[in-house]
This record gives sequence, C-alpha cells and structure tokens, in this order.
Amino acid sequence: MELVVDSGVKKMEGEAMRKNQTLICAPIMADSVDQMLILMQKAKISGADLVEVRVDSLKSFNPRPDIDTLIKQCPLPTLFTYSYVLGVGQGILLIRYYKGIGPTWEGGQYAGDEKSRLDALRLAMELGADYIDVELKAIGEFNNALHGNKSAKCKLIVSSHNYESTPSAEDLGNLVARIQASGADIVKFATTAQDITDVARVFQITVHSQVPIIAMVMGEKGLMSRILCPKFGGYLTFGTLEVGKVSAPGQPTVEDLLNLYNFRQLGPDTKIFGIIGKPVSHSKSPLLYNESFRSVGFNGVFMHLLVDDIANFFRTYSSLDFAGFSCTIPHKEAALDCCAEIDPTAKAIGAVNCIIRRPDGKLFGCNTDYIGAISAIEEGLQGSQPSISGSPLAGKLFVVIGAGGAGKAIAYGAKEKGARVVIANRTYERARELAIVVGAEALSLDELSNFHPENDMILANTTSIGMQPKVDDTPISKEALKHYSLVFDAVYTPKITRLLREAQESGAKIVTGVEMFIGQAYEQYERFTGLPAPKELFKNIMSTY
Repeated sequence: MELVVDSGVKKMEGEAMRKNQTLICAPIMADSVDQMLILMQKAKISGADLVEVRVDSLKSFNPRPDIDTLIKQCPLPTLFTYSYVLGVGQGILLIRYYKGIGPTWEGGQYAGDEKSRLDALRLAMELGADYIDVELKAIGEFNNALHGNKSAKCKLIVSSHNYESTPSAEDLGNLVARIQASGADIVKFATTAQDITDVARVFQITVHSQVPIIAMVMGEKGLMSRILCPKFGGYLTFGTLEVGKVSAPGQPTVEDLLNLYNFRQLGPDTKIFGIIGKPVSHSKSPLLYNESFRSVGFNGVFMHLLVDDIANFFRTYSSLDFAGFSCTIPHKEAALDCCAEIDPTAKAIGAVNCIIRRPDGKLFGCNTDYIGAISAIEEGLQGSQPSISGSPLAGKLFVVIGAGGAGKAIAYGAKEKGARVVIANRTYERARELAIVVGAEALSLDELSNFHPENDMILANTTSIGMQPKVDDTPISKEALKHYSLVFDAVYTPKITRLLREAQESGAKIVTGVEMFIGQAYEQYERFTGLPAPKELFKNIMSTY
C-alpha cells in the first residue's frame, strides 16, 4: 500500500512518519549512464526523495536514448532534474545541463553549444522528466524555443548561483522576483557564505516566499541553510551519497541528514542548538545531542556552527528559536561579553562553554568544562577505589597546558580541589595572567619539558595541539612524561592522541578528552532540554569514538 504526500512524492507504508514535506535530493554524477543507474539505486536505498542527474558529468552523451534510459530505468516513479531525485517509494529525476566550466556559468562542466544544451533539456521534458532546471541567464532563450508547449507534468526550476558571496536581503528579494517572473514553477538560488550570518538573509527570503523555493548557502559556513530547510519552508535540500562527493560546496550526506540531523522530524517549531567554534567540524556534539534528542522525542536539532565573530553571530540570530549553544575554541572568553547573565563560577573562571537563550531573549552563560574534566581526572586517579575523603587532587602538583577558556576552567577546578596549579602556555604573558587570577605558577611551554620538581604530577593539555589533522604534534617531550602519574588531554579527535599514547608508554594513567566531553555534556543537555541527562546513552554513543 502507498500513501501519497503533498509533495507528489509517494511514501511507502512502514516508513517512519515525517513531520515535513521538504525533499532530499541526491546529486548523481558519473562518467556513464550505467554508472548513473547504479547510483540511482543507491540513492533509493539511502532514503533520498529524488535525484539530481548531472548530465554534464557524463563523458559521452547521446541525448534521446540516454535520457530515455535514465527515465525508464529509474527505480522509482520520477522527479527529474539533471539532478535525479528519488522519491520516498518513488523515483524523481531532474535534468540540469550546464554550459561552460566552473563558476563562470553556474558551476557545470558542459562546454558545448547552447542550442544542443537547451534541446537536451526540452527533450527531458518531453520524455517524462518531472523537473528540469534552467539557469536564469538562459531561461529567455529556453522559453522562446518552447513556443508555449511546456509539459503540464514537468515542473520548471529556474536557478541562479553566486559563487562569490550572499547579496543583501533586498537584492535576494529582487532576484526571486525576476526568477518568478520568468515563468518558474519553483525558484532556486544558491549563494556563498563569507560569514555564517549570511545565512540569516536566505532564511528571511525562504520563510516569506509565496512560491516553492530552493535556497542554499554554499560552503561550511552555510551548512545551516541545508539542514534547516524544513523549518523555514524550503522545497528541497541536497544530500550526497558519499562523503566528499559533492555537487556544490558544503553538502551533507543523505545519511547525515536523515540519521544525524533527524531531517524528517524538523519543522517550524524545532528549536535550534549548535556548537560555536573555529574550527568546529571535528566536534562530535551533533552526534551526541541529536541522538539524545531523538531518544526522548525532544523537538530540537544540534549543528556545527563555524563562527568568526561570536558577538555578530548573536546579534544576527537573536530569536528564541536559536535556543542554546555549546562554545569551544576560540570563543569561550569572548562569549562572556555576549551574555546578559553569567553563572558565578563561569565569571570566576573567565570563560563560558554553554549559552542558553532565556524566555526574554537574553543570553545566560555558564561553564561545564571544569566539572567534566575534573570529575574525569578524579575518577582516573581513584580507579575502582572510591576516595575515603576529599579529592585525590588535593596537594597534587597539577600542570595545565594552555591559558584559553578550557585552560582557565580546568585550572580553576583543580585549584578548588586543593591542587597546586602550574600554567604552561606558548605565550608566557598569557600563562602569567591566568596564574595571577587562579593563584598558580606560570611557565612558558618551552620550559615544560625540563620542569619536574617532583614525581607523580598531573598533566592536563587544554590546547588543540595533537588534534586532527595534526595528529603527530604533542605539547611535551616523551622523556618528561615519566614524572607524571596521570595525563589528561582535552582533545578527543583522535581519542588517543600522541600525548596520551606516549604517556601510557611512560607508565602514566591516561584520561581521554571523550571522558571530559561526556562529563561536560550532562549539564548542557539538562539546560538545553530541561530533562535529566541520559548518561548511559551518552556513554554508549561515544563508546565507538
């Protein structure tokens, strides 16, 4: 039995009910028609709603037989674009056939004559494509050649791509009006994000559009535009079949859209959460929070947010929909100035790693880093034996590498537990400033390898040294590690850094950044959702990383 949904795409009985009608389109790029047909099957299995058949990627192309084959052998009833869209239970093929090479003409690979290109698009319409995509630059010539004989079945997408920037909201509005006036059934435009705040203008256009609209912002800073289509009313988004094999910069995979971001469950009331950082794509926070949200039916989505200027980010995204944020390198200290209210501990530390938007729209900042790290280190010291009284850190010499937000938090937490704290930093002046605030000693990082006034010290790296992709880096010589009884690394990609590997080889206990990550996430989850943290689920999710 089949259920028909509003989009015209059929939905097979047994599929989890979807809360939105925004489609997922999988771009199909291959050297041959046979390879395209294989990818169409893969798109169907992946859960895509339609495919974009990129005819310009074919090494050889015989229009009538090739288009006919692609349409007839599509494994699902069709939505055609020269991007093939597989339906939920039905296939959809869309034909987009580009002139020119690269961004000078809408990003395609076709270098032939214009008449042949437009003839192929008309042929796709004639042979049964549900959609074709024609660039705004070419729509006049295309319409003239149709002589009013447009297929009633085939929807016309008219598109414009800007590979340099995202224009003003006024200019985008004018662009949409021009596309609509060209006879488009569906308006499409794609811009490029120079800053994550560019996406706000595209959301503004999308949510107020009176016609079906596909609006994307390309690049890592534009990721939000691709994930949040259902919230703001976008007609479709693009998802790749494999990581890295994208038809435009910044596309997530179909698998991530469905299984990481819970795409089918997003809607106008979905609350937006994310991790603010630079870099940020390495973070496992979306995996942890989105799976946890799904497990309890919480209507939220958590994303990577690549932010250059945190103050500008919060000025731009000021609505209650943007409900909560984790904050990582390098924004933890600057985030303090963005918050109307700051937890006393975070104020004392001088850094924020969790920000909540209150019902009045103002921001509240707190710090959960020190709880996550210090608890993990204490557990590492105690092993399976509970402490008789007090903290096992009391009286220990505790060396913190780094004087940024995480360094401040862990230094503060260690001092609170009675440890004697030493701050080591590349820039001695930064180490000294933090040492004065916390009541600690200061060293330059260059001095650290020769610093061993006693044995059984504790070492905590709070910098990004050793993080992917620079996995061969380490902040301290292996020889020096024999003076430490426990070494902690806040980096968790990879889970076992060079520092931890060499510490273990030197006989020290190790505590990974994953353990801190889980520990600090408990309180954040509870602040985000108002629900108890699912601690066992957190541990299970992260156990494979």
